[in-house]
Parts: sequence; structure tokens; C-alpha cells
Amino acid sequence: MRKIIHIDMDCFYAAVEVRDNPSLRSLPIAVGGRPERRGVIATCNYIARDYGVRSAMSSAHAIRLCRELVILPPNLNKYRQVSRQIHDVFSNYTSNIEPLSLDEAYLDVSQSKRYQGSATLIAKAIKSEIFSSTGLVASAGVAPNKFLAKVASDWKKPDGLFVITPEQVDSFMLYLPIKKIPGVGKITEQKLLDINIRTCGDLQAFTREALVEKYGQFGESLFRYCRGKDTRSVKNSSSRKSSSRELTLQNDILDIALAKKELKYLYEKFINSIDDIESEQVKSIFVKVKFTDFTLTRVETQSKKLELSDFEVLLEEAMRRKSLAIRLIGLGYKPHLSPTISEQSYQLEIPFY
Repeated sequence: MRKIIHIDMDCFYAAVEVRDNPSLRSLPIAVGGRPERRGVIATCNYIARDYGVRSAMSSAHAIRLCRELVILPPNLNKYRQVSRQIHDVFSNYTSNIEPLSLDEAYLDVSQSKRYQGSATLIAKAIKSEIFSSTGLVASAGVAPNKFLAKVASDWKKPDGLFVITPEQVDSFMLYLPIKKIPGVGKITEQKLLDINIRTCGDLQAFTREALVEKYGQFGESLFRYCRGKDTRSVKNSSSRKSSSRELTLQNDILDIALAKKELKYLYEKFINSIDDIESEQVKSIFVKVKFTDFTLTRVETQSKKLELSDFEVLLEEAMRRKSLAIRLIGLGYKPHLSPTISEQSYQLEIPFY
């Protein structure tokens, strides 16, 4: 009986900057760090995307792709203020809100009485109210679970609204590309493509046992996601999410001693930026590094502690994976959360979706 809406603001940081400076409207715009200081693109507008500019791309590479690109420094205080306006809109329709970032959230409107309980009409109203109050455009996805709602919100960007009703789930999943499944990155996608698995329908031909044997615990997730099943509940804003920080280095580093100095600096910033937490809240810690060839590796281990020495061990392992200098270091922890997908299957019968 669940009705989930996923709201995702279109090019949020860039859209805020263009709203506040309309002269930028016809230009390729990005928000991020300076190219001469090894900055990274946080987001960009659709004009810039037509040139191939993407989030998480180095600013220097973005400039090479688009010489006319205007890179603006981020103004996080302004973005947070706008985000609060957007979340105030959400609260007009439900109290069950799970923020994912400043510009993205899940809303469970299963019990909402607004618009006779129609999630589709609620999503339309939310989009309209966000535009009226902020001048910004949002895309929305409506579905019976979080996985499909997120897929749906990306389906008709920008300014999209896409609905997947419970009756449409089976047919929709048959042709959904496997890369849309959470956890399927480029490497896993290529492995599946190599054995002629291109869609979720193709993946449905495999039994649970076969997928678990080949992919371990992730095989369980593949088995359910490819059938459009996801029993995760929407967690309100009081639920703790994973926390992390990362640092793009001024100069490439190959020496582990120098890398540990940068890690210590990052660790101190990280510890000072998080709230006090109890050890039972911590499930695992991780370190990630990006090499000079822009490949990324991540090392994670179960731990209840946030000790510098433990992060140093992970850093050493990460740097051993390639004989290349590194350009970025990140660290963080993951909290204990409820299971992502349970064993229970369920029936969805929503008379007015």
C-alpha cells in the first residue's frame, strides 16, 4: 500500500546561481573548484552537459571540453537556505521525509489525505509549490517503493514527472537497463553485458541461488531489484546517514608518509564536522583514493571506532592497489541501518495512485 515520491532538483547549485543572475541563463554554467587549483565540478546546467561536462569531473577537464564554461564557486550557505525552503514544501504534504542531500529526498505519502490520496497529484502540487516559492524546477518520480521512485524521477528530466503504478511494475522492469540497479557500477555492468545481460528482464532468468553463488550477498539484491522489489521504508530526517569527507590534493602524492599527513589533516576536519556518536552506531569505516589516472578505489572494514590509526591501515591497503600517485583522499564511516531489502514479498493494491 505504499506510495513513494522521489524529488530531485534539476542542476540544483547551478540553477540557484542562474536564478540569482539571469544573465547566465544562456551560458554553460558549472559550480565547482578552480581548474588551476585542481578543483572538481559539483554540478552543471544542461547546456554544459551537452558538451560532456559532468559532476565529479575535474574542472580542468571540463574547461577542455567546453572553453566557454563559466565555473562559479559554491555558496553552500545560500544552497542550504534554499534547501530549507524546499523541505518546508515537503512538510506540507507529509511528515515522513528522508533527505538524501540538499536537493533530493524521498517522501512517503501513503497516508496523506491531500488530493484524495493521489500520489501523482501530490507530486504535481509539490513541483508547482517549489517553483512558486523558489523559482526552481524539480523532477519527481512516483512509485510503490524507493528504488522505482528514484528511477522514475530521472526518467523525464528536466522538469519531469514519471509515475510507475503497482500494475506497471512487472512490464516496466523487463526493459529497464541493468545499470539502473543500485550497486551496479561500470565494472559490474560490463561483466553482465559480457554474458548478454542488458536488462532487468534478462537478469530475471537467473535464480536466486545462481546470483548468490556468483555475487554473494549482492546477488540477493540483484534478484529482488531486477523484479522491482524493495521493502526499504522511508526514514525521516532523524535517521543518521553515512558521513564522509574528501580532499583533492594540491600535488599528486606517491609517498605513503606524505599521504598519511594529508589523511591526518582530513581526519581532524572530519571528526570536528560530525556530531558526537556512540560506538554502537558505527558499522564500518572506509578510505577511498583516486589515482592520477582518475580510477577510484575504496577500502572498507567493519569497526566501531573512528581511530586515525585504523584509517591509516586502510589508506596503506588502498595505495598498494596501484603503482600510481594519488590525487584525492576520502574517509568516512557507515552507520548501522535497517536491512536494505527484506526476505518478505508483498502485494501492492493501490486503488488511486
